[in-house]
Amino acid sequence: MQKKISKRISLDETDLAILELLQEDASISNAELSERLSLSLTPCWRRRKRMEEAGVIKGYQANLDRRMLGLDIMAFVHIRFSTHADHAPDAFEAVIAQLPQVVACHKITGDADYVLQVLAEDLDSYSDFIEQVLRRQVGIASIQSSLALREVKTGSRIAIPKPGKY
Repeated sequence: MQKKISKRISLDETDLAILELLQEDASISNAELSERLSLSLTPCWRRRKRMEEAGVIKGYQANLDRRMLGLDIMAFVHIRFSTHADHAPDAFEAVIAQLPQVVACHKITGDADYVLQVLAEDLDSYSDFIEQVLRRQVGIASIQSSLALREVKTGSRIAIPKPGKY
């Protein structure tokens, strides 16, 4: 088994400030970004481009209100496989990666092998997802769902580490 090596690049305080501002508002222009950082336009653009090319910045997206889009059900689904000897988990991951209802999937330790975060319009559509998609995956021994009653905290912002801490 090959060990994954974390790719890290050197980031200074200005780079980290750029990341912080982009997490607040990804639509900020380079001109405004450079102005807010008291940095000239070209060096600011170069720093941003370097972090994009290195993969520190993976992309830009709008944060949407799921309920305004009619997605009232958020479920956390714990999946356990009966065996890991075959290719069922790999096939499962390939299927899950293509499903728009699944907003997150993590391979985890503990009682389950995977936890999914799934959005659905209502309980009927969530039930259809379980029956028509998950129950048809080979090798799954159990599916356990927990429905979110209330979102206490949600988001994708990452706490920016201090220089020298990464």
